[in-house]
Amino acid sequence: MASRSSQINYAMGAAIVAALVVVLTFGMAAVVWAEAGSFWPTATDWAAVRFTLLQAVLSAGLSCLLAVPVARALARRYFVGRGILITLMGAPFLLPVIVAVLGLVIVFGRAGIVSDVMALFGLPPLSIYGLHGVLLAHVFFNLPLVTRMLLMGWQAIPSERFRLSASLGMTEGAVYRHLELPMLRSVLPGAAAVVFTICLTSFVVALTLGGGPGATTVELAIYKALRFDYEPARAAALSLLQFAMGAGEVALGWAVLGSTGFGVGLGRKVEMRPPRGWRFWVDILVIFIAASFLLLPLSAIVLRGIAGLADLPLGMIVALVRSFAVALTSTVLTVVAALLLALAVARKAKGAKLFDAVATLPLAVSGLVLGTGLFLTVQPYVRPEALALPVTVLVNALLSLPYVYSLLLPEARALHVDYDRLARSLALVGVARLRWVTLPRLARPLGFGAGLAASLSMGDLGVITLFAGESGTTLPLYVHRLMGAYRMEAAAGAALVLVVFSFALFVLFDGMGRRVAT
Repeated sequence: MASRSSQINYAMGAAIVAALVVVLTFGMAAVVWAEAGSFWPTATDWAAVRFTLLQAVLSAGLSCLLAVPVARALARRYFVGRGILITLMGAPFLLPVIVAVLGLVIVFGRAGIVSDVMALFGLPPLSIYGLHGVLLAHVFFNLPLVTRMLLMGWQAIPSERFRLSASLGMTEGAVYRHLELPMLRSVLPGAAAVVFTICLTSFVVALTLGGGPGATTVELAIYKALRFDYEPARAAALSLLQFAMGAGEVALGWAVLGSTGFGVGLGRKVEMRPPRGWRFWVDILVIFIAASFLLLPLSAIVLRGIAGLADLPLGMIVALVRSFAVALTSTVLTVVAALLLALAVARKAKGAKLFDAVATLPLAVSGLVLGTGLFLTVQPYVRPEALALPVTVLVNALLSLPYVYSLLLPEARALHVDYDRLARSLALVGVARLRWVTLPRLARPLGFGAGLAASLSMGDLGVITLFAGESGTTLPLYVHRLMGAYRMEAAAGAALVLVVFSFALFVLFDGMGRRVAT
């Protein structure tokens, strides 16, 4: 009886959360549909659609193409600092987008480091704005991500396969054809689908480095339609197009996922034959270029930011406090919702399949589309500026939900299998079971997920751009406005503060999870 009561409580809580997510998501879609009925996209809007798809395809292609030699070199080369370099490849995912863009501008902009070097040879300075700038930023963000995915693919090939190839005297080309190429065929389509999805909804990059008539994405067109032209019907129609592209790409991504079919090995460490001759130096060069491309903008942010700390306006402190409050509040909402949904799905409660679908649904919707729906909903009744922070909290919580849920679900299933019968025999239910069984066993993924959600929310520059006035500025928006005013030193200082607090939140929550874990 106690077990049944506990299951009902979990299911009811998860049902409430799932209902809220469904109502919010489809409610906004209904509003968008109603508003969009009076507007048909213009030629300019279709040009934005074409540019969005073009930059997403090129970004995914370049990221995957360049990641293959980098991942292969890291897979077969062992050197001092290799582990640190691989760990740092996760930094761009946690790094606030506006900060990374600022670092790229410092390095590759007209007054950047690369332009200064080119001037020594009498060459004109680089221009980072336009399609090539958008591609550069997307490759910076996604090259490390694809490299990590491919590196895991190489490590998933059983070590016995490489040992067998060596005993058979297979050449390096034969090993590539029979072992590595099948893995690439399996992993690369999924990686390309992930990058394509990210680039479809990459608002900040387009806002900062695009924006011209020939470099406007759909999300940037939505932003302009609401903030400058005030054409709600046009923004709604573009939001529908953006949602259709995102949903179609997610469905396509599921379709292309495959399996390598290598089978299992004995779990030994993968030992690829180290390259010799010119291949050795090619690997060294590839790793050096990739590391420089990754670390140079990050180093530039730190160095320029330290110099700009003295030039920070007092308004930055207020913006920092707002961002901190938004990050903490959205993290609490995300973690609670993800935990309830994961526990309900793990226990196979009634409606578990619906909960699982709802938890992953935000992957198909961008924050700007969600914000557009909310903007159109509240605008007739209240000033959008008054709801800037609550809406930002809600949208950030929804967008982080799939990531935290995916981290919790496997552990929640293992928890149910290993401890459910014991908990029932001890009559542990409700708060007691949550305190003594659930939270200690799920502390690690909860801490990591909370840190991920907090850092992403801390650096978000999406929906806040639609709602915020002068009195509702968060720190990422503050950095963007400093960049727009060409106060680059102050912008670098504020960006450094943003990076420190974003990583501090991640380390804080992740560390708490590790300490509590049993």
